[in-house]
Amino acid sequence: MSDTKSDTKSGAESGTTTDGGRPGRRAPLIAAAVAIVAAIGITAAVGLNGGENPDGTSGSNAPVAEVSGGTDNTKAATVLDRPFTKPDLVLTDTKGQKYDLRERTKGKPTLIYFGYTHCPDVCPLTMSNIAIARKQLPKADQDKLQVVFVTTDPERDTAAELGKWLPAAGDPSFTGLTGDFSAIQAGARSIGIGIDPPTKEKDGTVVSMHGAQVIAFSPTTDQGYVLYGESTTADDYAKDLPKIVKGENP
Repeated sequence: MSDTKSDTKSGAESGTTTDGGRPGRRAPLIAAAVAIVAAIGITAAVGLNGGENPDGTSGSNAPVAEVSGGTDNTKAATVLDRPFTKPDLVLTDTKGQKYDLRERTKGKPTLIYFGYTHCPDVCPLTMSNIAIARKQLPKADQDKLQVVFVTTDPERDTAAELGKWLPAAGDPSFTGLTGDFSAIQAGARSIGIGIDPPTKEKDGTVVSMHGAQVIAFSPTTDQGYVLYGESTTADDYAKDLPKIVKGENP
């Protein structure tokens, strides 16, 4: 995989860190075409470029998200005509307790993001932006909104580690989840987000690559109907969250 930078709205993010947390390179994992295609109003595939799906089919048959048309490039949100089903994940939360994602977030507006605590840039920025926007909601809506951070690096991101990092990077109300990597990878893939297992290079650098999208799930349908890329700002989230909480299109 080439070490090209990705700063597109729906690109992928990776980081390499040493034990000192030194930022490293970033590379795309999944198609960045969604944001571009959305701007010209045609259908795009949001999925892996290769490999196997959880059901054993090839990567070319990964979930496809149909993107609503339109020419308003000022919007951060990409509204999907064919929403994603919420991942069927049962993992461990920061208290060390079993957490059934579908059961615990049923009927609640939910933002799901896959990342890792050693990320040098995009992951903490994304959590911070969402936290800033959440605080601008009325208290009742803050309580409704579920923000779920699923680690892509479960070997290092234990429940305790997530419990320390997430409140500082985002908000104490955010849910952090860890568990079996293969289950996490399959769950991410089911909503079109690619993840590679973290790898350690000869110089001791750890490389972790993952899709950098946030998927918003409706409280009325429990379907993932809105996609946000890594360039989404706190102001973008603040503008859209009141509608997300109600299950409306931003």
